[in-house]
Amino acid sequence: MREDLIGELRAIVGARGVIADATRLSAYESDGLALLSEQADLVVLPRDTDEAARVVRALHRAQVPVVARGAGTGLAGGARPVAGGVVISTARMRDLLELDPVDRFARVQAGVVNVDLDRAAAEHGLRYAPDPSSQAACTLGGNVANNSGGPHCFKHGATARHVLGLVAVLPDGEVLDLSEPTLEPDAEATGGLDLAGYLVGSEGTLGLVTEVTLRLVPRPEVVETLLAVFPTLDGACDSVSEMIAEHLEPSAIEILDRLTIEAVEASVFAAGYPTTAEAVLLLDLEGGRALVEDLSRQIEPIVARHGGFDLRRARSDAERAALWAGRKGAFGAMGRVAPDLYVADAVVPRTKLREVVAHTVEVCRELNLRLATVFHAGDGNLHPNICYDRRDADDVRRVLEAGDRILEKCIAVGGSLTGEHGVGLEKRDHLCQAFDQADLDAMGAVRRAFDPEGRWNPGKTLPVRACLELHAARPLRAGAAPR
Repeated sequence: MREDLIGELRAIVGARGVIADATRLSAYESDGLALLSEQADLVVLPRDTDEAARVVRALHRAQVPVVARGAGTGLAGGARPVAGGVVISTARMRDLLELDPVDRFARVQAGVVNVDLDRAAAEHGLRYAPDPSSQAACTLGGNVANNSGGPHCFKHGATARHVLGLVAVLPDGEVLDLSEPTLEPDAEATGGLDLAGYLVGSEGTLGLVTEVTLRLVPRPEVVETLLAVFPTLDGACDSVSEMIAEHLEPSAIEILDRLTIEAVEASVFAAGYPTTAEAVLLLDLEGGRALVEDLSRQIEPIVARHGGFDLRRARSDAERAALWAGRKGAFGAMGRVAPDLYVADAVVPRTKLREVVAHTVEVCRELNLRLATVFHAGDGNLHPNICYDRRDADDVRRVLEAGDRILEKCIAVGGSLTGEHGVGLEKRDHLCQAFDQADLDAMGAVRRAFDPEGRWNPGKTLPVRACLELHAARPLRAGAAPR
């Protein structure tokens, strides 16, 4: 990296806002998918939109590749550097700029942590509904970039449904201000393109989101948490399918399998899950008291019909919090089982849950891999967690093959490549299986309109080889990025 450019960036953000030494750069070489890593040439941490725009303009003049990064909790390699370049981190952009309890919105810098906004909203009887499992660490700018979800998006929707406006720095350094919260997301539009909609879920390929205006919703009158215990994973899956078929609407429906339960109960996240169960179903019911009681009565016989032999109700806020802490801590608890965890992410129709989960179990059995299953069952968002050791080349080969085969099955049954983790590097070349060339060409045209030189998050989200070439061979393995 040129010394004159480093000096220019330090003049913009201060000496503490530029990281150039190899030891500190190593913290930014991957996101949560540690299997894919590469060191950046430089990390820059602006404090606001103005500094971010000046940084981007300097990098644009220098023709340097750029990767935007929030907290680095993503699991698809989306925030990993590619071919060196510069990482722009929003870690110092942590201000809650405005919270309006009357019009029910908040305006935040991109580096505000998800749960911190929810806690601030709670003081006014409000909540920020999207709640990824990494809620205590992930940042709202990263949530926007990945259109993150979480357990309660079954009822409340993913991030896109809650974005009222945003401010972004485009790849040439221009500031795009779309921050006025003039409409509810579902309100009648007044005309014009939904430019903010292009940026939500764009994974840092179209620019850097620096501020977001987000919808807040009232906290429910009553929340009841249920834990249903099953002797089979199939029974838990079938219960979910029947609940959806009966038009029942818990606010969250999660499934945890036996290995996950055992890992959680042996960890600091122990929640009181029964370790003799093959699966548990964790549900939140929310609304008025009569509605919650009626919903609970309808769920009970469904659980029983599919072999559920115990339906427990949290008796206090503390017990409810413990049950959810176990779920949110499941990924961390798996560190007791294996040194590394490959967390897949795909969405399938709820009627296909049992079939796809069974396929996943069989693939891992064939490849001699340990599998833990925990996922957002309400919206069919699967998260098979495959145990491996990234220091073992054969382990890596087998886990990547398993990931490929699981994604292929999800697409074959009418599902989607990703529910909330994004495409990143991990799923990039699988897009050829999910979309035809005309669709991919249209996506590429949008990307070029924002970033004609292809310097923003290069090698991510779209295939780097023609689909015909990819179909002729096995899909590129996740680490094969262009140099």
